[in-house]
Amino acid sequence: MNNRIKVIYFVISLSTLTLMACSGSSDVPVSEFRHAEGGSHASHISADNTIAVVSSIDNGITVWNLVTNEQRYVWRHQDDGSNSVTNIHIAFDNSYVVTADREAFALWNLELGEPEGFWRIDEASIRDIAVSNQGRGILVGRGNGKVMFFEPKTGRRLEFLGHQEKINSVDISPNGFYALTGGNDYLAYLWDTRTGQVIHKFDHPSRVTKVSLDDQGRYAFTADSKRDARVWDLITGKEVSNLQYSARQRIFTTAVFSDNGKYLLTGSPSRRINRWDVKTGAELNEWRVSAREGSKPASAVVHDVGFIGDSEIVSESSNGLLEKWKIEN
Repeated sequence: MNNRIKVIYFVISLSTLTLMACSGSSDVPVSEFRHAEGGSHASHISADNTIAVVSSIDNGITVWNLVTNEQRYVWRHQDDGSNSVTNIHIAFDNSYVVTADREAFALWNLELGEPEGFWRIDEASIRDIAVSNQGRGILVGRGNGKVMFFEPKTGRRLEFLGHQEKINSVDISPNGFYALTGGNDYLAYLWDTRTGQVIHKFDHPSRVTKVSLDDQGRYAFTADSKRDARVWDLITGKEVSNLQYSARQRIFTTAVFSDNGKYLLTGSPSRRINRWDVKTGAELNEWRVSAREGSKPASAVVHDVGFIGDSEIVSESSNGLLEKWKIEN
């Protein structure tokens, strides 16, 4: 693929935390690259940390090669120059990307840089979205409590009706067979997208705000709006650990498991990135991303994170920066 920028237009049709058990914390990245001059609405980093897709405030949706740090494409949902995309997900195999605003979602072919479909959701707002390998299945969490699993190539559609209130977060397994969803009904479900059958139900004492699946199929992460942020065994459905922190409340915006399954990396709306021990829930490290320019008080939302081997991590935040950080053991 060459590195030319493609611009595609669509007409719509369808303070520092005190660490008690951490081995290190840092506010200074190893390196940083500007991906959005005016900041970003959302971003996602591919599982292998070679691609980032950023919904910029000023320049549509930009796709970046993280190996060369070159911009590959610029995409737009609408032809009026505005951009309100707040959800992005890259398939595990780097084949497709889904992007969504509150009313519509699009499927993009990453090899060609071209769109393969655009769909409007009229019934309820889109809250979160995910896509499986080869773009086979798209998972759409909505404000009416329904989750839609949709196969673009066959047209097959399944609605999961297990939730009773608004959906906040969804994730999908790489093969597209399993979905993890969480909502305001204090519940997270692991369910089969082929049948709609519930495999495990994860109870919380408050609304579930973030869910994430381990791409290797070992664990699930579910977090609520107050004190519980739990790792679950996907085979047994039993709790592995509950993240240990002293704050009365912590909100998570992203969560990624390491390839070896030993660690969990999380981001938050308060600039924090944290590394945790999966088995014990102990906090091991903390980093704080750069604040968004002009924000008062100084703030930034961590959109996504990833492990680079055993020695570094990478982050994309609302400050418009890709930042890399060293892991201090």
